[in-house]
Amino acid sequence: MARGCLCCVKYMMFLFNLLFWLSGCGLLGVGIWLSVSQGSFATFSPSFPSLSAANLVITLGSVIMVTGFLGCLGAIKENKCLLLSFFIVLLIILLAELIMLILFFVYTDKVSENAKQDLKDGLRLYNTENNIGLRNAWNIIQAEWQCCGVTGHTDWHDALQEKTVPDRCCQEHYRECGRNTTNVFWSQGCYEKVEEWLYDNKHLLGTIAMCVLVLQLLGMAFSMTLYQQIHRAGKNASVLLGGKRAVLLRLPSGKRGR
Repeated sequence: MARGCLCCVKYMMFLFNLLFWLSGCGLLGVGIWLSVSQGSFATFSPSFPSLSAANLVITLGSVIMVTGFLGCLGAIKENKCLLLSFFIVLLIILLAELIMLILFFVYTDKVSENAKQDLKDGLRLYNTENNIGLRNAWNIIQAEWQCCGVTGHTDWHDALQEKTVPDRCCQEHYRECGRNTTNVFWSQGCYEKVEEWLYDNKHLLGTIAMCVLVLQLLGMAFSMTLYQQIHRAGKNASVLLGGKRAVLLRLPSGKRGR
């Protein structure tokens, strides 16, 4: 009965972590592809040049791969050390997420102001050399979201030191349309557009966050359950072996031979 429960938990955890590991492989592959093939997914922040979409996806994929590998190997090998490592990694990730969430809500206004200023500073790099990734990223965002600048089209005037905006800011797009001051530009800033999107999709984002939390808790529960089952099985085996040795020692030498 106990062995059957152990096998059930073992293979459930193995399958759970196998899916986890495969999703990490997929994310890592997407991140590497973005980093080597497309510069359009670059960072918008001059303060954090490494904080690009590609690097974030690579980091996330690597963490998921390592965590899934620990869980898979720990489950299939019934290794208590690996299972405990898997539990600790998930616990650290969970605590880090909770701390970041609390800090974000406590310092929401400050984070928002710093983010806006950092993005405005990044606009100055739009026409500089070796920043085609940032330029393409702003062009894609402004075209898809129908916005201009961080808080408005005048952000570009300060950044570019002239009364001009990128062509993707024009409501009627054509070449060099951003230099024509009589054109109509998108009035809303991209930061406000992103805030509106987050607010409109808060229920979906909340559901995704809850699913991730449940998966993490399930992974921790599976690992600890399997750890305890292996520990108990080891203790029972030790007790049985100890009992057999004690019986053999008590038996007369003639009876042992039989």
